Amino acid sequence: MQIWAGLGNPGTQYAMHRHNVGFMAVDAIAELHRFGPWQKKFRSLASEGRIGGAKITLLKPQTFMNDSGDAVQQALRFYKLDIDALTAFHDELDLAPFKLKVKHGGGTAGHNGLRAIDAALGPDFRRVRIGIGHPGHKDRVTPYVLGNYAKAEIDDLAEMLGAIGAEADWLANGDEVRFMNEVALRQQS
Repeated sequence: MQIWAGLGNPGTQYAMHRHNVGFMAVDAIAELHRFGPWQKKFRSLASEGRIGGAKITLLKPQTFMNDSGDAVQQALRFYKLDIDALTAFHDELDLAPFKLKVKHGGGTAGHNGLRAIDAALGPDFRRVRIGIGHPGHKDRVTPYVLGNYAKAEIDDLAEMLGAIGAEADWLANGDEVRFMNEVALRQQS
């Protein structure tokens, strides 16, 4: 059993924010792999399903980014899972838009969702870092992150989300390098 938590803020007004790309990623996975309906659990919306042989619960914490750690902790506790069963999908300023990196552990780089999970559980969880790029100056970070994707970016966003969903089998099986490579290959074609 694995918990894959997409990080974002609840509410339609935030749906297309760059900060919500974690929600978008788990939505794409749920749709492509025909997961069950979203249900309210663990202060989140949760959907259960299988990818290959792995049983996965997708989470979209409904606590706002700053309190994501509590929601994730509730799910892990309920299923009696350790932190190594957790994967967080989140936006990453330090990656070019639509680029993807998977890593284990590390700092929070000022990301409030990661900070909340780290405070609740510690830093040793898998992260799928989804690049949103940097606006160039630190004074522009907040409005950029909390801004909608531009119309010119929608096709690239849809292509990346589709690639994440289509290649999720590799992630479920623990082959992060192959997952990253296959997502990148799909985006090049």
